Amino acid sequence: MPISVFDLFKIGVGPSSSHTVGPMQAAFKYVNALRENNLLNDVEHLEVHLYGSLSATGVGHATDHAIIMGLMGERPDTIDPTLIEPSIKSLKESRRLNLGRQKEVTFTWDSDIYFHEECLPHHPNAMRLAAFTPQRQLLYENTYYSVGGGFVVEQAQVDMPLDDLDGAIIPYNFDTADELLALCKKEQLSVSRLMLENEKVWRTEEEVRNELWRIWQVMCECIDNGLAHEGVLPGGLNVKRRAKLLHQRLQAAEQNDCLIASTFSAMEWVNIFALAVNEENAAGGRMVTAPTNGAAGIIPAVLHYYMKFQPNACEKNVVDFLLAAGAIGILCKKNASISGAEVGCQGEVGSACAMAAAGLADVMGGTPEQVEHAAEIGLEHNLGLTCDPVGGLVQIPCIERNAIATVKAINAAQMALRGDGTHFISLDKVIRTMRDTGRDMLDKYKETSKGGLAVNAIEC
Repeated sequence: MPISVFDLFKIGVGPSSSHTVGPMQAAFKYVNALRENNLLNDVEHLEVHLYGSLSATGVGHATDHAIIMGLMGERPDTIDPTLIEPSIKSLKESRRLNLGRQKEVTFTWDSDIYFHEECLPHHPNAMRLAAFTPQRQLLYENTYYSVGGGFVVEQAQVDMPLDDLDGAIIPYNFDTADELLALCKKEQLSVSRLMLENEKVWRTEEEVRNELWRIWQVMCECIDNGLAHEGVLPGGLNVKRRAKLLHQRLQAAEQNDCLIASTFSAMEWVNIFALAVNEENAAGGRMVTAPTNGAAGIIPAVLHYYMKFQPNACEKNVVDFLLAAGAIGILCKKNASISGAEVGCQGEVGSACAMAAAGLADVMGGTPEQVEHAAEIGLEHNLGLTCDPVGGLVQIPCIERNAIATVKAINAAQMALRGDGTHFISLDKVIRTMRDTGRDMLDKYKETSKGGLAVNAIEC
């Protein structure tokens, strides 16, 4: 099935696209299924079952809260994040859940959410929702898989033959980077322009540009919020927000001319932008998956860097950046994964780093070959990166990891633009290596918080 750039860049809430955004969307879809089958008014009781990685780190990623809000009829792209905490508190006290804003049903927090250690066959991030009649007879159940970046797959879609899946016919379909480069060469198109032509299958060009600009505005708001807030992040690790203080110090340093050089200043800004986004994500704020929440700071930080330091930067540059970045994200999702639970953090931070490098190379006038090379450098040097969040929270090492990857993405683009696009290892080979490395990686290093820093950082 063709993937749109808007499948990769989705507005939602923190702290996780696969553990928060996806489950909320799945629960919302479940309520709609009840409504469409005229079953909603017959429901008296609900059960939520979490499996695999959703079970192992669900509480730390607010998976339980997200599912409940979805059952209440909230969507990740429209929910007011400030409503989540009071809504959950009210539910715990009343034991009544307003299902789809239409029917109150019985729900006891401590006994109706089940955490299972077992993994379901299709994907580590699995959840099953079940509704019962007043006589406790099963009314309707469905299984959903949150496969990364907010993507949700139902059990029926898993069981469906590939030939039966609906999909739009796009003018320039590509499954590999080699195919993408061949199309760009044949049609004399940049990567961003080719992506725009594909997006016009679903939307007009004006709609594509307007929606991407809206995505960018949400990214900017997230950075601004991260720079404005301070205090301790929720979750119990007592991690202090740093972006606001670092921002104030950088502004003072620039005024006093005590920075070593403008390049050093630029890198400082990039770090702060990334920290701001990921601190806001850890606090459960409004986010854009890019392509996931755990790696959401990299693309906004690099693009913000370009818009701040590039003379005459404009709206067109934002659109082109996100389109080119989206092309790389599509390749990573199609041929490997963007899910930390599936391939480790290389699939999240690694993919985002490659996407940001490609976007920057494209708006800096890079050829398709240079764009591909920038993405290859960005991804290659994140291979093997494990997903080992301390306490199951998207805080340590996730927040700083995004900042480091933003600098790496800029460096990758600069290196690629200094060359002619030829290089030894292709992006396709690196993506395949990421897939194979993820398969070989032990499950304890894939978002379960059972290995790596997640266990070594805990004081015994």
